[in-house]
Amino acid sequence: MSDKIISPFFGRHNHAHCTQEALEQAELSCTDKGLKLTTLRKEVLAIVWQTHKPVGAYDVLEKLRTRGHKPSPPTAYRALDFLVEARLIHRLESLNSYIGCPAPDEHHQGQFLICTQCRGVAEIEDLRIVKAIDATAASIGFNANRQTIEITGLCDACESQT
Repeated sequence: MSDKIISPFFGRHNHAHCTQEALEQAELSCTDKGLKLTTLRKEVLAIVWQTHKPVGAYDVLEKLRTRGHKPSPPTAYRALDFLVEARLIHRLESLNSYIGCPAPDEHHQGQFLICTQCRGVAEIEDLRIVKAIDATAASIGFNANRQTIEITGLCDACESQT
């Protein structure tokens, strides 16, 4: 068990089903952790899960406004920060955006495969990579407490179109 696919590239399917599953899982996870999943946080989580593609904070703000809310940027960022801290979503630093986490109750240090053409994201965890980085970091006197690796390229669907 050296690696696992946490979230594959998603083809055409019913995103509403995934979003509903994510919301139900988030409710359970937050209850177990003693965290409050407010209505706004649920809406932000649903927005992040809608397409399986990275979503920026201003995209979230715009979608909240179309739903009748008038949030300020700090409100959206606070909701996103909460969801990251609760491990319900991941922040993709290179894209300054967010993606849903399908395994919020599993501690994992993901590697994200980001398609530069369709913006699809797959998440894997290869423990060989995690261990290699930990070992190299330790050899130079550094203790890594979190690893997030973002790898860009083309998914098979986009590669076949080129």
